[in-house]
Amino acid sequence: MPADKSKSKVNIMFLGLRGIPKVQGGIEKHVEHLAPLIVDRGLSVEVVGRSAYLPEQVGKKWQGVALTWLPCPKNKFFETIFHTFFGVCRAAWTRPDVLHLHAVGPALMTPVARLAGLKVAVTHHGYDYNRDKWGPVAKAILKAGEYLGMKFANLRIAISKDISTTMKTRYGVDVHFVPNGMPGSGASKGAERIEAFGLKPANYIMVAARLVPEKRQLDLIKAYARMSNPGGIQLAVVGGSDHPDEYEKKVRIEADKTPGVVMTGFQSGEALSELFANARLFVLPSSHEGMPIALLEALGYGLPVLASDIVPNKEIGLCQRDYFPVGDINELTKALERKLADPMNAETKREQIERFHQMYGWDTVAEETFRLYRGILHEKCLGSE
Repeated sequence: MPADKSKSKVNIMFLGLRGIPKVQGGIEKHVEHLAPLIVDRGLSVEVVGRSAYLPEQVGKKWQGVALTWLPCPKNKFFETIFHTFFGVCRAAWTRPDVLHLHAVGPALMTPVARLAGLKVAVTHHGYDYNRDKWGPVAKAILKAGEYLGMKFANLRIAISKDISTTMKTRYGVDVHFVPNGMPGSGASKGAERIEAFGLKPANYIMVAARLVPEKRQLDLIKAYARMSNPGGIQLAVVGGSDHPDEYEKKVRIEADKTPGVVMTGFQSGEALSELFANARLFVLPSSHEGMPIALLEALGYGLPVLASDIVPNKEIGLCQRDYFPVGDINELTKALERKLADPMNAETKREQIERFHQMYGWDTVAEETFRLYRGILHEKCLGSE
Protein backbone atom coordinates (compact mmCIF):
# COMPACT_ATOMS: atom_id res chain seq x y z
CA MET A 1 0.00 0.00 0.00
CA PRO A 2 1.25 3.57 -0.63
CA ALA A 3 2.36 5.60 2.34
CA ASP A 4 -0.39 7.09 4.51
CA LYS A 5 -0.88 10.73 3.52
CA SER A 6 -2.39 11.50 6.90
CA LYS A 7 1.11 11.48 8.38
CA SER A 8 1.75 14.61 10.40
CA LYS A 9 5.28 15.37 9.23
CA VAL A 10 6.16 16.75 5.82
CA ASN A 11 8.29 14.26 3.90
CA ILE A 12 11.25 15.29 1.75
CA MET A 13 13.05 12.76 -0.47
CA PHE A 14 16.56 13.57 -1.70
CA LEU A 15 17.50 11.80 -4.94
CA GLY A 16 20.30 12.07 -7.49
CA LEU A 17 23.36 11.44 -5.30
CA ARG A 18 25.44 8.37 -4.52
CA GLY A 19 24.44 8.45 -0.86
CA ILE A 20 25.46 9.63 2.60
CA PRO A 21 27.36 9.72 4.91
CA LYS A 22 31.07 9.66 4.01
CA VAL A 23 30.54 9.16 0.29
CA GLN A 24 32.90 11.02 -2.04
CA GLY A 25 31.49 13.95 -4.01
CA GLY A 26 30.38 17.57 -3.68
CA ILE A 27 26.65 16.83 -3.96
CA GLU A 28 27.05 14.04 -1.41
CA LYS A 29 28.76 16.45 1.00
CA HIS A 30 26.03 19.04 0.34
CA VAL A 31 23.22 16.64 1.25
CA GLU A 32 25.18 15.18 4.17
CA HIS A 33 25.25 18.62 5.80
CA LEU A 34 21.81 19.80 4.70
CA ALA A 35 19.58 16.77 5.36
CA PRO A 36 20.06 16.56 9.19
CA LEU A 37 19.39 20.30 9.49
CA ILE A 38 16.12 19.90 7.59
CA VAL A 39 15.22 17.12 10.05
CA ASP A 40 15.99 19.53 12.91
CA ARG A 41 13.28 21.81 11.49
CA GLY A 42 10.63 19.17 12.05
CA LEU A 43 10.53 17.52 8.60
CA SER A 44 10.93 13.87 7.74
CA VAL A 45 13.84 13.32 5.32
CA GLU A 46 14.77 10.28 3.24
CA VAL A 47 17.98 10.08 1.19
CA VAL A 48 17.89 7.51 -1.60
CA GLY A 49 21.40 6.31 -2.43
CA ARG A 50 23.08 3.81 -4.71
CA SER A 51 23.87 0.44 -3.15
CA ALA A 52 27.26 0.26 -4.90
CA TYR A 53 28.43 3.14 -2.68
CA LEU A 54 26.92 1.92 0.61
CA PRO A 55 29.39 2.89 3.38
CA GLU A 56 30.40 0.31 5.93
CA GLN A 57 28.40 0.11 9.17
CA VAL A 58 25.63 2.46 8.08
CA GLY A 59 22.14 1.53 9.20
CA LYS A 60 18.72 2.61 8.01
CA LYS A 61 18.94 5.95 9.79
CA TRP A 62 21.72 8.48 10.27
CA GLN A 63 21.32 11.66 12.35
CA GLY A 64 17.55 11.36 11.99
CA VAL A 65 17.71 10.93 8.20
CA ALA A 66 16.17 7.77 6.73
CA LEU A 67 18.57 6.03 4.32
CA THR A 68 17.37 3.89 1.43
CA TRP A 69 19.78 2.10 -0.91
CA LEU A 70 18.60 1.05 -4.35
CA PRO A 71 20.59 -1.28 -6.60
CA CYS A 72 22.17 0.23 -9.71
CA PRO A 73 25.06 -0.58 -12.06
CA LYS A 74 28.34 1.09 -11.06
CA ASN A 75 28.90 2.63 -14.46
CA LYS A 76 29.66 6.30 -15.12
CA PHE A 77 27.40 6.36 -18.18
CA PHE A 78 24.28 4.63 -16.86
CA GLU A 79 24.17 4.57 -13.06
CA THR A 80 22.75 8.06 -12.56
CA ILE A 81 19.82 7.74 -14.95
CA PHE A 82 18.97 4.17 -13.88
CA HIS A 83 19.12 5.05 -10.21
CA THR A 84 17.09 8.23 -10.63
CA PHE A 85 14.40 6.46 -12.66
CA PHE A 86 13.94 3.77 -10.01
CA GLY A 87 14.07 6.43 -7.29
CA VAL A 88 11.26 8.32 -8.99
CA CYS A 89 9.29 5.07 -9.20
CA ARG A 90 9.79 4.65 -5.46
CA ALA A 91 8.67 8.24 -4.87
CA ALA A 92 5.56 7.66 -6.99
CA TRP A 93 4.70 4.83 -4.56
CA THR A 94 5.72 6.37 -1.21
CA ARG A 95 4.41 9.90 -2.09
CA PRO A 96 6.88 12.30 -0.44
CA ASP A 97 5.60 15.85 -0.19
CA VAL A 98 8.67 17.07 -2.08
CA LEU A 99 10.99 15.07 -4.31
CA HIS A 100 14.28 16.99 -4.31
CA LEU A 101 16.49 16.11 -7.29
CA HIS A 102 20.14 17.12 -7.24
CA ALA A 103 22.16 17.95 -10.40
CA VAL A 104 21.18 18.26 -14.06
CA GLY A 105 21.59 14.55 -14.86
CA PRO A 106 18.92 13.38 -12.40
CA ALA A 107 16.78 16.40 -13.42
CA LEU A 108 16.13 14.54 -16.68
CA MET A 109 13.44 12.66 -14.72
CA THR A 110 11.60 15.83 -13.63
CA PRO A 111 8.72 15.47 -16.14
CA VAL A 112 8.26 11.80 -15.15
CA ALA A 113 7.98 12.81 -11.49
CA ARG A 114 5.52 15.60 -12.32
CA LEU A 115 3.38 13.19 -14.37
CA ALA A 116 3.30 10.98 -11.27
CA GLY A 117 1.73 13.89 -9.38
CA LEU A 118 4.82 14.77 -7.32
CA LYS A 119 6.05 18.20 -6.35
CA VAL A 120 9.65 18.47 -7.52
CA ALA A 121 12.55 20.65 -6.42
CA VAL A 122 15.73 20.67 -8.51
CA THR A 123 19.10 21.96 -7.31
CA HIS A 124 21.49 22.89 -10.11
CA HIS A 125 24.99 22.08 -8.82
CA GLY A 126 26.95 23.05 -11.92
CA TYR A 127 27.28 22.74 -15.67
CA ASP A 128 28.04 19.03 -15.66
CA TYR A 129 27.97 18.91 -19.47
CA ASN A 130 31.20 20.95 -19.44
CA ARG A 131 33.13 18.19 -17.67
CA ASP A 132 36.05 16.83 -19.67
CA LYS A 133 35.00 13.21 -19.30
CA TRP A 134 31.77 13.49 -21.32
CA GLY A 135 31.42 12.96 -25.05
CA PRO A 136 28.91 14.69 -27.35
CA VAL A 137 26.01 12.32 -26.60
CA ALA A 138 26.43 12.52 -22.82
CA LYS A 139 26.75 16.31 -23.00
CA ALA A 140 23.50 16.53 -25.01
CA ILE A 141 21.69 14.35 -22.45
CA LEU A 142 22.94 16.48 -19.56
CA LYS A 143 21.86 19.67 -21.33
CA ALA A 144 18.44 18.10 -21.84
CA GLY A 145 18.36 17.33 -18.11
CA GLU A 146 19.07 20.95 -17.33
CA TYR A 147 16.30 22.11 -19.68
CA LEU A 148 13.72 19.67 -18.32
CA GLY A 149 14.64 20.39 -14.70
CA MET A 150 14.44 24.14 -15.13
CA LYS A 151 11.23 24.06 -17.19
CA PHE A 152 9.19 21.49 -15.24
CA ALA A 153 10.28 21.67 -11.58
CA ASN A 154 8.05 23.36 -9.02
CA LEU A 155 11.12 24.81 -7.33
CA ARG A 156 14.53 25.58 -8.83
CA ILE A 157 17.66 26.21 -6.74
CA ALA A 158 21.18 27.12 -7.88
CA ILE A 159 24.25 26.88 -5.67
CA SER A 160 25.98 29.88 -7.28
CA LYS A 161 24.90 33.34 -8.40
CA ASP A 162 26.32 32.67 -11.85
CA ILE A 163 24.19 29.54 -12.31
CA SER A 164 21.10 31.31 -10.98
CA THR A 165 21.51 34.27 -13.34
CA THR A 166 22.35 32.08 -16.33
CA MET A 167 19.33 29.82 -15.81
CA LYS A 168 16.97 32.79 -15.41
CA THR A 169 18.28 34.26 -18.67
CA ARG A 170 18.40 30.99 -20.58
CA TYR A 171 14.99 29.60 -19.61
CA GLY A 172 13.00 32.57 -18.36
CA VAL A 173 12.20 30.97 -14.98
CA ASP A 174 12.73 31.86 -11.32
CA VAL A 175 15.86 30.21 -9.90
CA HIS A 176 16.71 30.78 -6.24
CA PHE A 177 20.32 31.22 -5.21
CA VAL A 178 21.14 29.08 -2.16
CA PRO A 179 24.91 28.51 -1.82
CA ASN A 180 26.80 25.56 -0.47
CA GLY A 181 27.72 25.94 3.17
CA MET A 182 30.94 25.97 5.11
CA PRO A 183 31.24 23.11 7.60
CA GLY A 184 32.30 23.95 11.12
CA SER A 185 35.96 23.10 11.41
CA GLY A 186 35.72 20.77 14.39
CA ALA A 187 39.49 20.83 14.08
CA SER A 188 41.19 17.80 15.52
CA LYS A 189 44.20 18.51 17.72
CA GLY A 190 45.75 15.17 16.84
CA ALA A 191 48.06 14.18 14.04
CA GLU A 192 48.14 10.39 14.31
CA ARG A 193 46.24 9.84 11.07
CA ILE A 194 48.31 12.24 8.98
CA GLU A 195 51.51 10.77 10.38
CA ALA A 196 50.32 7.38 9.15
CA PHE A 197 50.48 8.90 5.63
CA GLY A 198 54.04 10.10 6.27
CA LEU A 199 52.94 13.74 6.65
CA LYS A 200 53.95 16.23 9.33
CA PRO A 201 51.80 19.03 10.79
CA ALA A 202 52.08 22.39 9.00
CA ASN A 203 54.48 20.83 6.51
CA TYR A 204 52.35 19.97 3.49
CA ILE A 205 50.28 21.49 0.72
CA MET A 206 46.87 19.87 0.29
CA VAL A 207 44.34 19.35 -2.48
CA ALA A 208 41.08 17.46 -1.80
CA ALA A 209 38.98 16.40 -4.79
CA ARG A 210 37.94 13.41 -6.84
CA LEU A 211 40.59 12.23 -9.30
CA VAL A 212 38.91 13.48 -12.45
CA PRO A 213 40.39 15.63 -15.26
CA GLU A 214 38.57 18.86 -14.40
CA LYS A 215 40.09 18.90 -10.88
CA ARG A 216 43.55 19.18 -12.52
CA GLN A 217 45.63 17.50 -9.83
CA LEU A 218 48.26 16.93 -12.53
CA ASP A 219 48.77 20.70 -12.80
CA LEU A 220 49.43 20.95 -9.07
CA ILE A 221 51.85 18.01 -9.01
CA LYS A 222 53.81 19.49 -11.94
CA ALA A 223 53.85 22.96 -10.36
CA TYR A 224 55.01 21.48 -7.05
CA ALA A 225 57.82 19.63 -8.85
CA ARG A 226 59.02 22.94 -10.36
CA MET A 227 59.31 24.74 -7.03
CA SER A 228 62.86 26.00 -6.60
CA ASN A 229 63.07 25.56 -2.83
CA PRO A 230 60.21 23.50 -1.33
CA GLY A 231 62.09 23.29 1.98
CA GLY A 232 60.85 19.80 2.75
CA ILE A 233 57.20 20.78 2.21
CA GLN A 234 55.18 17.80 0.95
CA LEU A 235 52.11 17.65 -1.28
CA ALA A 236 49.09 15.63 -0.09
CA VAL A 237 46.72 14.62 -2.90
CA VAL A 238 43.49 13.67 -1.11
CA GLY A 239 40.76 11.91 -3.08
CA GLY A 240 40.02 8.85 -5.16
CA SER A 241 38.16 7.83 -8.28
CA ASP A 242 34.74 6.18 -8.44
CA HIS A 243 35.54 4.85 -11.91
CA PRO A 244 39.32 4.33 -12.33
CA ASP A 245 40.43 5.60 -15.72
CA GLU A 246 43.38 6.94 -17.72
CA TYR A 247 43.46 10.24 -15.82
CA GLU A 248 43.73 8.55 -12.43
CA LYS A 249 46.55 6.41 -13.82
CA LYS A 250 48.41 9.51 -15.02
CA VAL A 251 48.04 11.20 -11.62
CA ARG A 252 49.44 8.16 -9.82
CA ILE A 253 52.36 7.84 -12.26
CA GLU A 254 53.22 11.54 -11.88
CA ALA A 255 52.91 11.32 -8.08
CA ASP A 256 55.15 8.25 -7.93
CA LYS A 257 57.96 9.97 -9.82
CA THR A 258 57.73 13.27 -7.89
CA PRO A 259 59.50 13.21 -4.50
CA GLY A 260 57.36 14.58 -1.68
CA VAL A 261 53.95 13.75 -3.18
CA VAL A 262 51.67 11.61 -1.00
CA MET A 263 48.48 10.02 -2.35
CA THR A 264 46.07 9.45 0.55
CA GLY A 265 43.05 8.16 -1.38
CA PHE A 266 39.52 9.22 -0.43
CA GLN A 267 39.26 10.34 3.21
CA SER A 268 36.35 11.41 5.40
CA GLY A 269 35.48 12.01 9.03
CA GLU A 270 38.34 12.40 11.50
CA ALA A 271 41.02 11.55 8.95
CA LEU A 272 39.88 14.35 6.62
CA SER A 273 39.53 16.73 9.57
CA GLU A 274 43.13 16.05 10.59
CA LEU A 275 44.32 16.61 7.03
CA PHE A 276 42.63 20.02 6.89
CA ALA A 277 43.59 21.01 10.43
CA ASN A 278 47.30 20.31 9.92
CA ALA A 279 47.83 21.55 6.35
CA ARG A 280 50.12 24.49 5.55
CA LEU A 281 48.27 25.52 2.37
CA PHE A 282 45.17 24.38 0.45
CA VAL A 283 45.08 24.51 -3.35
CA LEU A 284 42.15 24.02 -5.74
CA PRO A 285 43.44 24.06 -9.35
CA SER A 286 40.19 22.89 -11.02
CA SER A 287 38.77 24.00 -14.36
CA HIS A 288 35.17 23.13 -13.43
CA GLU A 289 33.22 23.64 -10.19
CA GLY A 290 29.66 24.33 -9.10
CA MET A 291 30.49 25.97 -5.79
CA PRO A 292 33.57 24.36 -4.22
CA ILE A 293 32.75 22.88 -0.81
CA ALA A 294 36.36 21.76 -0.31
CA LEU A 295 37.55 25.35 -0.73
CA LEU A 296 34.94 26.57 1.75
CA GLU A 297 36.00 23.84 4.16
CA ALA A 298 39.65 24.93 3.92
CA LEU A 299 38.65 28.53 4.61
CA GLY A 300 36.67 27.31 7.62
CA TYR A 301 39.83 25.76 9.02
CA GLY A 302 41.64 29.09 8.64
CA LEU A 303 43.97 27.79 5.94
CA PRO A 304 45.74 29.97 3.41
CA VAL A 305 44.33 29.02 0.01
CA LEU A 306 45.06 29.21 -3.70
CA ALA A 307 42.36 28.66 -6.30
CA SER A 308 42.11 28.76 -10.07
CA ASP A 309 40.47 31.88 -11.47
CA ILE A 310 37.29 30.23 -12.77
CA VAL A 311 33.97 31.96 -12.09
CA PRO A 312 32.69 29.62 -9.29
CA ASN A 313 35.97 30.01 -7.36
CA LYS A 314 36.04 33.79 -7.83
CA GLU A 315 32.45 33.99 -6.59
CA ILE A 316 33.72 32.88 -3.16
CA GLY A 317 35.31 36.32 -2.81
CA LEU A 318 38.98 35.67 -2.06
CA CYS A 319 41.66 38.31 -2.42
CA GLN A 320 43.02 38.64 -5.95
CA ARG A 321 46.41 37.28 -4.88
CA ASP A 322 44.71 34.02 -3.87
CA TYR A 323 43.84 33.23 -7.51
CA PHE A 324 45.99 32.01 -10.40
CA PRO A 325 45.19 31.45 -14.10
CA VAL A 326 43.62 28.02 -14.55
CA GLY A 327 45.96 25.60 -16.34
CA ASP A 328 49.01 27.89 -16.05
CA ILE A 329 51.57 25.69 -14.29
CA ASN A 330 54.30 28.35 -14.22
CA GLU A 331 51.99 30.86 -12.52
CA LEU A 332 50.82 28.21 -10.09
CA THR A 333 54.44 27.45 -9.18
CA LYS A 334 55.08 31.14 -8.48
CA ALA A 335 51.90 31.36 -6.41
CA LEU A 336 52.89 28.33 -4.33
CA GLU A 337 56.29 29.81 -3.59
CA ARG A 338 54.76 33.18 -2.73
CA LYS A 339 52.20 31.69 -0.37
CA LEU A 340 54.66 29.45 1.44
CA ALA A 341 57.04 32.38 1.94
CA ASP A 342 54.32 34.48 3.59
CA PRO A 343 52.54 32.37 6.25
CA MET A 344 49.22 33.54 7.67
CA ASN A 345 49.26 34.82 11.26
CA ALA A 346 46.76 33.79 13.93
CA GLU A 347 44.76 37.03 13.78
CA THR A 348 44.31 36.81 10.00
CA LYS A 349 43.19 33.18 10.36
CA ARG A 350 40.59 34.15 12.96
CA GLU A 351 39.26 36.98 10.79
CA GLN A 352 39.05 34.65 7.77
CA ILE A 353 37.08 32.03 9.69
CA GLU A 354 34.62 34.59 11.05
CA ARG A 355 34.15 36.32 7.69
CA PHE A 356 33.40 33.22 5.66
CA HIS A 357 31.26 31.57 8.33
CA GLN A 358 29.02 34.65 8.28
CA MET A 359 28.72 34.35 4.50
CA TYR A 360 28.39 30.57 4.17
CA GLY A 361 26.78 28.81 7.12
CA TRP A 362 24.88 25.53 6.72
CA ASP A 363 22.21 26.72 9.17
CA THR A 364 21.48 29.65 6.85
CA VAL A 365 21.39 27.30 3.86
CA ALA A 366 18.97 24.95 5.65
CA GLU A 367 16.69 27.80 6.77
CA GLU A 368 16.45 29.19 3.24
CA THR A 369 15.78 25.72 1.79
CA PHE A 370 13.08 25.19 4.42
CA ARG A 371 11.50 28.51 3.45
CA LEU A 372 11.48 27.52 -0.23
CA TYR A 373 9.82 24.18 0.57
CA ARG A 374 7.14 26.08 2.43
CA GLY A 375 6.53 28.18 -0.66
CA ILE A 376 5.56 25.22 -2.85
CA LEU A 377 3.58 23.32 -0.20
CA HIS A 378 0.62 25.63 0.01
CA GLU A 379 -1.70 23.02 1.46
CA LYS A 380 0.66 21.90 4.26
CA CYS A 381 1.89 24.00 7.13
CA LEU A 382 5.66 24.08 7.63
CA GLY A 383 5.62 26.46 10.54
CA SER A 384 4.78 30.12 10.88
CA GLU A 385 6.45 32.84 8.92
